[in-house]
Amino acid sequence: MSHILILGSGFAALTAARALRKRGVTAEITLVSPRDTLHYLPSTIWIPAGLRTGEGLKLPLDNFFARHKLRHIKASVTTMSGANRSVTLDTGEVLSADHIIIATGGRFLRKLPGIENAIIPCEGIDAAERITAGLQKLEGGTIAIGMAANPAEPGAIRGGPMFEYLFILDTLLRRQGRREKFELVFFSPSKRPGQRLGEKAVDGVLAAMARRGISTHLGHKMVRIEPDKVVTEGGEIAADLILFQPGMTGLQWFEGTDLPLSPGKMIEGDALCRVPGFEGIWVAGDAGSYPGPEWLPKQAHQADLQAQAVAANIAAALAGKPPRTEFVPELICIMDSLDKGMIVFRRGNINLVLPAMRPLHWLKRAFETHYLKAFR
Repeated sequence: MSHILILGSGFAALTAARALRKRGVTAEITLVSPRDTLHYLPSTIWIPAGLRTGEGLKLPLDNFFARHKLRHIKASVTTMSGANRSVTLDTGEVLSADHIIIATGGRFLRKLPGIENAIIPCEGIDAAERITAGLQKLEGGTIAIGMAANPAEPGAIRGGPMFEYLFILDTLLRRQGRREKFELVFFSPSKRPGQRLGEKAVDGVLAAMARRGISTHLGHKMVRIEPDKVVTEGGEIAADLILFQPGMTGLQWFEGTDLPLSPGKMIEGDALCRVPGFEGIWVAGDAGSYPGPEWLPKQAHQADLQAQAVAANIAAALAGKPPRTEFVPELICIMDSLDKGMIVFRRGNINLVLPAMRPLHWLKRAFETHYLKAFR
């Protein structure tokens, strides 16, 4: 019997496993990841407002594994040989397979001096809980929220959540009746942050900042982050709480493999999510670097689409057919502000932006419920 090895237990990994089974693939499937729970990170933006708790966003995957006949190994990958289609785990175990799907996600760059003085929101649930604790300690002051890209690969950025934190904290402080005690500052080396959302969306975001009395510090290269300030080439931002999302890169172990890497140190994938030059090796989600439009997003929805393409192509290969399914480049984002949501959609030449509306906030919450049903 064929063996499929999936590295990771996030969106891309779980979607790939589920899609393979839905396509009737009966091969043995093994998932390798350091945890047996799904952390639903898109909803961590609501933790500071009390709409969600950290524990409530951790879903045990035992039932999912059993339902789809998946073997789970609780371990981390230390290295991989694409030529041998094998991986080595931190337990010392070596696994080989007919097909390997790399869906481990990426990591955030930590090269900026003093970055430990900032909270990186998308690093996980713990980060959102630290934001909550930091906000509760403050009676007033300045909250600086910013983002940057990977200079070697400008598309390796996840900026949407930073806009959400900015607007959610503004709404939350107003609800608490203490907004006038705080200054909110948004900073970025880009003069027009969020351009992958489209120019109309950037205009809308910047206009929303102005309406809410949020200051901006844009277009200046970052120098360092100190415990009480953000230092850029264009000046300093004194701050009592700093949230900063740096650009993304690949996991450390990627660099010790024989696989091709992009300038940003992510694994190269083609339009079919194959790793060029290595038959049977696939990549999906944030772990990879792919061809596509300049706005190709790093987000859960895109990871799902890539995972579905991988499943279709592996199913074809196991049936003796050539893989032909390309992933669909698509961006869907509901930018939440706690009481409203603004939707941005991109596909091909279509770039749709709907203004902030209350029903879109509830749509985002409804999508969370619908999406997680598959994993409960």
